Amino acid sequence: MAEITHAISIRQPYVELILKGMKRYEYRSTLTHITGRVYLYASKTPVDDRTAWRKAGSERGMLPTGVIVGSVVVAGCEWSEKDRCYRYKLQSPKRFRKHIAPNGQPQPKFFRPRVLEGQGEQR
Repeated sequence: MAEITHAISIRQPYVELILKGMKRYEYRSTLTHITGRVYLYASKTPVDDRTAWRKAGSERGMLPTGVIVGSVVVAGCEWSEKDRCYRYKLQSPKRFRKHIAPNGQPQPKFFRPRVLEGQGEQR
């Protein structure tokens, strides 16, 4: 398996919806050329989106935050005229058995976490 070098920071419950295969696109204001498998970092601050929490089958405070919880393939990035932003196509989500606390400072977009060998075993 290729080494994962990047993580994308996304807020809960959207990370959970990605891991469940219910959210297939991530919408951002910036273009990315990063493709391939990336870590999914659940940001420390969750969103106030009742509909998303209901779809995720959870509620605020019940899902992990501030840790890497899995990985997903970024299969491409395209401009969405309808949404007036870029949309990253997400595929093949994998949930990790154990969460990983990243070494280094997570960023609001993509960042390069330092992860120790053997961490991030997939379920």
